[in-house]
Amino acid sequence: MTKRHKLRAAAVLLAAFHAVILLAGFVAPYDYSAQNRELTFAPPTRVHFVDRYGKFHARPFVYGFRSQPSSPSSYELDPAMVYPLEFFIEGAPHKLAGFIPSRLHLVGVQEPGRLFLMGTDAYGRDQFSRFLYGGQISLLAGLVAAAISVSLGIAIGALAGFYGGWLDEVLMRGGELFLALPWLYLLFAVRAVLPLHIAGWQVFLLLVSVMGLIGWARPARLIRGVVLSAKERNFVLAARGFGASDGYLLVRHVLPQTSGVVLTQLTLLIPQYVLAEVTLSFLGLGVSEPMPSWGSLLASLQQYYVLASYWWMFLPAVLLVPLFLLYYLAADALQEHVGSVQL
Repeated sequence: MTKRHKLRAAAVLLAAFHAVILLAGFVAPYDYSAQNRELTFAPPTRVHFVDRYGKFHARPFVYGFRSQPSSPSSYELDPAMVYPLEFFIEGAPHKLAGFIPSRLHLVGVQEPGRLFLMGTDAYGRDQFSRFLYGGQISLLAGLVAAAISVSLGIAIGALAGFYGGWLDEVLMRGGELFLALPWLYLLFAVRAVLPLHIAGWQVFLLLVSVMGLIGWARPARLIRGVVLSAKERNFVLAARGFGASDGYLLVRHVLPQTSGVVLTQLTLLIPQYVLAEVTLSFLGLGVSEPMPSWGSLLASLQQYYVLASYWWMFLPAVLLVPLFLLYYLAADALQEHVGSVQL
């Protein structure tokens, strides 16, 4: 596979994943807060094509749950209760892409059937639905924090590389200070000083802002290096000789040369900040219930009995691995592509 094909494949897969997360309300069978207290820690629902009599069904189906009279909190599958999967089925109200009210869901089953593709948690909430809705929080944190870091990196790196001298020295020494900061402990400290009664969205915005503000140093150093090289190129010197201003040179000739570095840094920083948000929420320092995030989905694994008995609670972490690999694959392919273009 060539570098261009590798980059295109990674971009298509990432775009598809982000589209699914953006349309979480439509793709998810249930609302993220819907509880089924009689079905706590239910295992993932198996989808069947062949029934207990060996008959093949063109439409996939699931079996219903049946409570045991001796123990109302326990349940088992009832082969006599068959619920075919239905596409574009009406269900819980949601807002498509966060704006358009709708009750349409991609797939589901009629009540009282249940479709738990990733099982349920301690409150009987569908883990698959919560994973999709939680992705909106975690991915948004990564995207916003990366955008803040790279924007600051562009501004500071361009100023340091273009003007040089004492300004370059001051900005780069400040960057080294930020590189030396233990950012994870700094986030812990920031969250610790916040009031306990602060709203979940305010916690989210503050933590994302802090993550973005302390991560500008590495992009700034890389962009500075590109600017140092770009400002000495012949077309820039010619434009300066014709009387072009510094602002014109930066915007029209120098900063466009940094586009490859900017895209590569964005691709690398997004999964890092997503992981930072997951870590904070896992430790109870990020967004709080009932708002889901990928970190809060994994928080129950801190309890030993969940860790030992319910393997499906690991599934959100397992699904994050290919996502991070896709980001790093895209960054690697993008870096190779930019290097070949510059050569």
